[in-house]
Amino acid sequence: MSQRGITGTGGALFSDPGQDGLMHRAFLRGGGASAEDVRRTPVIGIANSASDLNPCNKGLALLVREVKRGVRDAGGLPLEFPTISISEPFTRPTSLYLRNLMSIDVEEMITVSPIDGVVLMGGCDKTVPAQLMGAVSAGKPATMVVAGPRPVSCHRGNSSVTVDDAWPMCDRRRVGEVDDAEWLEFEGNLNTDVGTCNVLGTASTMAAIAELLGFALPGSAFAESVSARRREIAYRTGVEAVAAVRRGTSPRDLVTMASLENAFRAVTALGGSTNAVIHLEAIAGRAGVMIGIDNFAAWSQSTPYLTNVRPGGSETLPEIEAAGGVPSVLAQIPDLLHLDALTALGTSWGDELAAVTPPASPAIADRAAPRAPRGALVMLRGNLAPGGAVLKTAGAGDPALFTHRGRVVVFDGLDDLNARIDDPDLDVDAQSILVLRGLGPVGAPGMPEVGHIPIPAKLHRRGVTEMVRISDARMSGTSTGVVALHVSPEAAVGGPLAYLRDGDEVLLDAEAGRLEHFVDPAEFAARTPYRPAPPPTRGFASLHAAHVLQAEFGCDFDFLRDPAAPGAAPIRHHDSGVPTP
Repeated sequence: MSQRGITGTGGALFSDPGQDGLMHRAFLRGGGASAEDVRRTPVIGIANSASDLNPCNKGLALLVREVKRGVRDAGGLPLEFPTISISEPFTRPTSLYLRNLMSIDVEEMITVSPIDGVVLMGGCDKTVPAQLMGAVSAGKPATMVVAGPRPVSCHRGNSSVTVDDAWPMCDRRRVGEVDDAEWLEFEGNLNTDVGTCNVLGTASTMAAIAELLGFALPGSAFAESVSARRREIAYRTGVEAVAAVRRGTSPRDLVTMASLENAFRAVTALGGSTNAVIHLEAIAGRAGVMIGIDNFAAWSQSTPYLTNVRPGGSETLPEIEAAGGVPSVLAQIPDLLHLDALTALGTSWGDELAAVTPPASPAIADRAAPRAPRGALVMLRGNLAPGGAVLKTAGAGDPALFTHRGRVVVFDGLDDLNARIDDPDLDVDAQSILVLRGLGPVGAPGMPEVGHIPIPAKLHRRGVTEMVRISDARMSGTSTGVVALHVSPEAAVGGPLAYLRDGDEVLLDAEAGRLEHFVDPAEFAARTPYRPAPPPTRGFASLHAAHVLQAEFGCDFDFLRDPAAPGAAPIRHHDSGVPTP
């Protein structure tokens, strides 16, 4: 349409005095905008991931009204546009499979649209990192509104039902302890409104990360999805989106090694989701930096674990929200933070925390008496995981298993797991280590949240509630347990897990950060490895298989990482000391 070039995509196109400006304004006015509206500046795009197929994000359809009101009151022109939306429970094989695709959608819409800045509206686990990744790559000023956690509910005398109550209920149902009537009743009681998981799962963890990286307003992560406070946050974000454009703040000004360190220290102090490790590395890669397992390990080891919030603790998110949210946790550890890092208000975190006096709360431990002296996410490495793995210690049922040596029982994918896990003849005891392989970024594809392997039924009936488990898959942030996840390189690309056999001895040592097998190296390399299914040959599945990176590079596509970031070239196979297929 334009006769003056095809590269201009900023909001200035609406004020162009010639043909381009005429057509831009005329099309908006045809949609109901006034002559005054189409001349407002700056132009703020609103990337909305509300969807009926994503109940976590459905409330964003109402919050967007408040964002638009805030943008208008600040003098800007708000223009909403949709993006794909990824629901953790509704997406097969896994939501992570589509995270990079959503990031491309967000990046391209921001890049090609006539907007000066953007408000990102996400919530469910992968929508927040996808939007942040896309915004960093696009480069225009960006702020974020998250959907917020759904309300806490009730079931049969339990007045604090949260989503993590589903897992023990499912285990009880599996062994015949829950009848049809209670199963149906629980279905209606588990989620009573829209919003994200109402515990410190992946969605809430990513909301906290959005705060620390300077995209979401300080203190905004945990406000309830349907509350007046959540609506106020949406309005204020609209105002701040205009201010961010006028300041000229780009996402790369926000995503620095200092802010990434702040974000991870906050996550491990909160006892947040293991998925944060993957998403932070992917966001970093878009900004041209790489965090790396050594940094993650050092930051976690030197950060106290402070929050007593489910699923790792006993309190609920409303308790930590009432105590001041993320800033009240940060106020306990200011000496560990880069206080000059920017917030979404354009202020520094030092400025924000200077005004915070955390109230006494059962949800936040005092720095002098932390729940644990080191953070809740432990990084692992060894000859079973040369590229690394992660273990969440918060909420684990038996800390004695953090150092454990045992013989493995290996499952090749979900079909094998489901066929044999409850077999009464399964050769397993309470000291065994359960291994689930073939479910990494290439093998699954997309690393589904199935690493929380169920306890075999015959052991569950004997009262066994915790075992060491190892997988190249992920685990829901709403789950807990002694589970070593994200083992890299994965079995499907020839990582050491592909060569493990039933009966091999493996050591998990969380204190030392080790994950080791004790098979003779020559024997190990001589074995026939686990073989995945042939790769797909068409469509997005083919693109994913060809370009997805391993967990230590955030499972991003190799061609989406900034060329300055380590791992920008295709890296799917590693020198693990064993041959790759």
